[in-house]
Amino acid sequence: MSTPQFTPEWAKGIVWYQIFPERFRNGDPSNDPTLASLEGAYPRDHTSPWQVHPWTSDWYQLQPYERQNGRDFWFNVQRRRYGGNVQGILDRLDYLTDLGVEAIYLNPVFDSPSSHKYDGATYHHIDPHFGPDPAGDRRLIASETPDQPATWLWTAADRLMLRLIDEVHRRGLRLIFDGVWNHVGVNCWAFRDVVANQCQSAYADWLKVVSWDDAAAGTTFDYKGWFGARELPEWFQDEDGIVAGPRDYIYAATRRWMDPDGDGDPRDGIDGWRLDVAFCVRHPFWKAWRRHARAINPEAYLVAEVVSTPEDEQPYLRGDEFDATMNYNFTFACVEFFVNRRDRITASAFDQRLRELREAHPAEVAHVMQNLLDSHDANRLASFTVNPDLWPARDWHNYHRVSKVEHTPTYDTRRPVAAERRLQRLMVIFQMTYLGAPMIYYGDEAGMWGANDPDCRKPMVWPDLTYEPEATLPDGQPRPQPDEVAFDRDLFDHYRTLIHIRKASPALRRGDYRTLLTDDARRLFAFARETEEDAVVVALNADELMNVVELEAADGTWVDVLNGEQHQAANGRLSLTVPPLWGAILRKQ
Repeated sequence: MSTPQFTPEWAKGIVWYQIFPERFRNGDPSNDPTLASLEGAYPRDHTSPWQVHPWTSDWYQLQPYERQNGRDFWFNVQRRRYGGNVQGILDRLDYLTDLGVEAIYLNPVFDSPSSHKYDGATYHHIDPHFGPDPAGDRRLIASETPDQPATWLWTAADRLMLRLIDEVHRRGLRLIFDGVWNHVGVNCWAFRDVVANQCQSAYADWLKVVSWDDAAAGTTFDYKGWFGARELPEWFQDEDGIVAGPRDYIYAATRRWMDPDGDGDPRDGIDGWRLDVAFCVRHPFWKAWRRHARAINPEAYLVAEVVSTPEDEQPYLRGDEFDATMNYNFTFACVEFFVNRRDRITASAFDQRLRELREAHPAEVAHVMQNLLDSHDANRLASFTVNPDLWPARDWHNYHRVSKVEHTPTYDTRRPVAAERRLQRLMVIFQMTYLGAPMIYYGDEAGMWGANDPDCRKPMVWPDLTYEPEATLPDGQPRPQPDEVAFDRDLFDHYRTLIHIRKASPALRRGDYRTLLTDDARRLFAFARETEEDAVVVALNADELMNVVELEAADGTWVDVLNGEQHQAANGRLSLTVPPLWGAILRKQ
């Protein structure tokens, strides 16, 4: 008897697009954030002069309002708000369908004072400044009893999000939210009640309180924040994970967004969740929460943030917790083979690392893993290519720190040159032809570059906007040569072409995988993707020299759908020439 499949069929081989909402598009300036809306967010400055930041301005240049507080870029960038919102995403859905992506992952969208919104004030309301009526939404929210779902109302921002879900589905796309269940922000209603009422609060046992205000005992109120962050108080956990109070609230919010009208039909809700810092929450919680989510929508896609070894990922991917992880191990292998110079690995080692990833989990998992090359928590792919051998990427804890300019002033923040762009293109050829579900971080296709957070979170570069050049260095000094900032049409077309090639081929979407060639001396790597009715051979040349590639292939005509050429295979062999830092995608006719 075969083992039942636990991953959703629709998620296999799908192309993802990750959106950081505050930086994607401002579709409605009337709902822009205000200085008051920043209260509760790092760096806790709610009195200095402030305004919505100009979308097209030079990234490292301080604006006049910022210079008035006398602080540096790193302080001021945390106060910046550019005004991205849900209407902006709605306005650009046709851009995404033209690009060809099939599913959208939204970074957190719930009410929060920060730009990243991992410090949620609630889980059941969209941030009022993402919707059309912030003041009206605040009045509605204030009328609720937040731990009683029967009192919950639908704000204007909530309803606009429901419209986005509907428009996404109408275009045949999918949408998942970011669930931040491990912690909340200091604006969270439960945390505020605990601060006000101390141990008499109804929520006193919901949070990781270290000590209470107690003059007799000589103690003051203290609590545990995620990795020490005071802005991120954590929910209390016992042996079963998050305790009953916040657990029930999480369950209610989960149901709200997966089945908004509560009629038992989840088609009006989101299609799944990405779960933040899943490794911080105990396994019994995830097992129970999966049962809850899957009872609402049996086809929900659940993807975990677990940045660790494949062995450490295994308990999360056995079919009773998650379907996939954000596949940073895929990123690490690609950087080690394609990007690194001093510490690069061979084609054989690359093949071995990919095989270990495929075989670490049940076979179906490989088809739904989010194969990313960057994210909101990493330097952008384009800047990976500019900064090879910065630090071993697989040593993620340290690489995450070293790839921030604030910690590594020697990090090169310039625009990539042509050879580095070509390397980016090669890596995307591999990403879009390999087994799994490739994920694009917003703006990579438009040519955006940047170091790790906050520089990977610049405002999206759009073709209808004119941007100031990046003429300022992180320390405020002038850049020797200003870098033009503009939408890269050629790079967009490259991504678009590869996505459409992938979608047109059953083999590339869901086919089996087989390595055909690992040539360590010439840095050649080739593989086959196959179904019963479709066959594709992919040849990659990671060398800086042109190379002739000899491959095993069925006799007949093979069309290079990337380069517009035809090749004939005879006697089970096929020969082709691949330019430096380039590839070929051969489909059997």
